[in-house]
Amino acid sequence: MTGGGLLVAGTTSDAGKSVVTAGICRWLVRQGVKVAPFKAQNMSLNSFVTKEGAEIGRAQAMQAQACRIEPSALMNPVLLKPGGERSSQVVLLGRPVGEMSARGYHGGRQQRLLGTVVDCLAELRSTYDAVICEGAGSPAEINLRRTDIVNMGIARSARLPVLVVGDIDRGGVFASFFGTVALLSPEDQELVAGFLVNKFRGDVSLLEPGLDMLHGLTGRRTYGVLPFRHGLGIDEEDGLRVSLRGTVRESNVSPPVGEDVLRVAVCAIPLMSNFTDVDALAAEPGVVVRFVDRPEELADADLVVVPGTRGTVRALEWLRERGLAGALARRAAEGRPVLGICGGFQILGEHIEDDVESRRGRVDGLGLLPVRVRFAPEKTLTRPAGEALGERVEGYEIHHGVATVTGGEPFLDGCRAGSVWGTHWHGSLESDGFRRAFLREVAAAAGRRFVPAPDTSFAALREEQLDRLGDLIEQHADTDALWRLVESGAPPGLPFVPPGAPA
Repeated sequence: MTGGGLLVAGTTSDAGKSVVTAGICRWLVRQGVKVAPFKAQNMSLNSFVTKEGAEIGRAQAMQAQACRIEPSALMNPVLLKPGGERSSQVVLLGRPVGEMSARGYHGGRQQRLLGTVVDCLAELRSTYDAVICEGAGSPAEINLRRTDIVNMGIARSARLPVLVVGDIDRGGVFASFFGTVALLSPEDQELVAGFLVNKFRGDVSLLEPGLDMLHGLTGRRTYGVLPFRHGLGIDEEDGLRVSLRGTVRESNVSPPVGEDVLRVAVCAIPLMSNFTDVDALAAEPGVVVRFVDRPEELADADLVVVPGTRGTVRALEWLRERGLAGALARRAAEGRPVLGICGGFQILGEHIEDDVESRRGRVDGLGLLPVRVRFAPEKTLTRPAGEALGERVEGYEIHHGVATVTGGEPFLDGCRAGSVWGTHWHGSLESDGFRRAFLREVAAAAGRRFVPAPDTSFAALREEQLDRLGDLIEQHADTDALWRLVESGAPPGLPFVPPGAPA
């Protein structure tokens, strides 16, 4: 028996597809429904490693958490990791299969993957009562429709009803809803069941005349109006929106425990990956996290983080061009804390041998850690666990660089030299005891009277956020109608909205 399904599409990128999908998943699992997330193709530098050692988008890992299940490669069979303006690494079923230009991918490779993504979705639907799928960008990207596998391509192949999400906070939501439907072919329009308004501020009664007119113009109803809420964009695909908003901290209003706050500056390096590593720091009362791109912005920082990147050599050059490399060297000489994570760890080392990512050969690092890095063709994808600073730590690794540590003190399979730490482990700061111990070390080195809160649980804060997403769906969407879509598909007889897709 095949489980039900739904595709959450959007009028634009960042319309709220990821969080709406997570909210629907959390609402369903609270009703006793066995549910899983799915995204056929994801473009993101924010990724995660499953227990089986497969790399998928972090948004799908977050949605799996909303479903209270373990993430798997089936939930995100195709992941594209940009490496520049025109090329991406293609990760298929959790494993990298090569670099490809956008033209090459959309020119034929993408369409050949449709069978794979359909099979993955079918396997999930044979296991779960419902699968909530997330689209990408807009389904009305008419230049890409012929090879599409993530929006109407997968909807048509799997006969999924489609719910279109629009961000009213941007303005123009009625035109966006109407235009999205009107640019689809009759066959695609048959599956577009209706709309969901996201991020509405104000009195819903003022919106209702417009929703009625939209129904009259398209023959499609609106399934809910979700109010604007701060701090719900957890583990989005890309950009710095999550951490710049201080998403996790918005659910934690406790004042600092100690007399001082702790200031964390994150270098906003090119092709930054897994920027969510610092969300666990932002979850701590009294820790202020900001992203910086100028050396003077490091002056008052108690901790500087050099995060992961898909372009290690390029990021290293950027740090030098901006004067940040010199500022980091001065910090290290003064005994002021610096933390490098993954690509940031590699940057802090003595030199990098890269014939894989940048193909630049040997490049000098910043020389702040006794580490030498060689890029291997095979990608390391693991979920390590261990101990540091007397505390249990778990993390995940995603990197081509192989580090040889020649000195310093051991630190999470990396090393520490004075006040400079480096590790390949993403997610280590989500381990509460270790995070508190690390912040105590940072505060001592920085001379701050900062005291970590004794009871901050990052996992509990994430669960709280997912429940808030489920509450939004339960309280502000027509959940009975949504379940009918999941169970029975798009309503029959939906009218065609001209002009339709161009020939």
